[in-house]
Amino acid sequence: MAPERKFFVGGNWKMNGNKKEIDGIIAFLTAGPLDPNAELVCGVPSCYLDYCRQKLPATIGVAAQNCYKVAKGAFTGEISPAMIKDVGVEWVILGHSERRNVFGESDALIAEKVSHALSEGLKVIPCIGEKLEERESGKTEEVVFTQLKAIVEKIPEDKWDNVVIAYEPVWAIGTGKTASPQQAQEVHGKLRQWLSENVNAEVAQKVRIIYGGSVTADNCRELAKEADIDGSLVGGASLKPDFVQIVNASQ
Repeated sequence: MAPERKFFVGGNWKMNGNKKEIDGIIAFLTAGPLDPNAELVCGVPSCYLDYCRQKLPATIGVAAQNCYKVAKGAFTGEISPAMIKDVGVEWVILGHSERRNVFGESDALIAEKVSHALSEGLKVIPCIGEKLEERESGKTEEVVFTQLKAIVEKIPEDKWDNVVIAYEPVWAIGTGKTASPQQAQEVHGKLRQWLSENVNAEVAQKVRIIYGGSVTADNCRELAKEADIDGSLVGGASLKPDFVQIVNASQ
């Protein structure tokens, strides 16, 4: 990891938690101790965004797990970047593989969401990643470059500081299969090279690319040692006290 890229860990709670359980998570995060050189952001269910922002230490960021591409309107069940900001939250996760593969969101829709969220002043964690059959048929690069291209075309040059890209191989999410640090580094390195060729060298060097897919307290340090892996996006493991070790993986 380049020295100017601050280690970044996202805890994606997905559709888990109630106030009692969230109080438990807040307790172990507050107790820490957390590496002061790492940036931590928790992705929480939308009905708990306000609660978590009020209860978590100010040093820990809060993210919505999704939002829509316009500020307001007749879109039952959706939330907008403006609403997210209104409750003091400054991050959003977009294009997570579950949004793509369970809810059928397209590359184009995700790109529009990223564009709108950035224009409203939110920081964005856009997610990309290939499925098992795509990896096995040698299409990893084609898939992740296509997903990345759609997003990158909607990111204004002055907004790159507000973007953290998450590479999440779908075959490694919640399956217990993890990409080896070498497999993950290979894709991260290629993503950075693609950014250098298709955006510019400065963005490629500065932007953080984090890895998601069955990250645990056991494998987080090995992943963190790789040159182009700048942190992790953690699902189930972010609900347990061991998560503190993952946040501190670069120490």
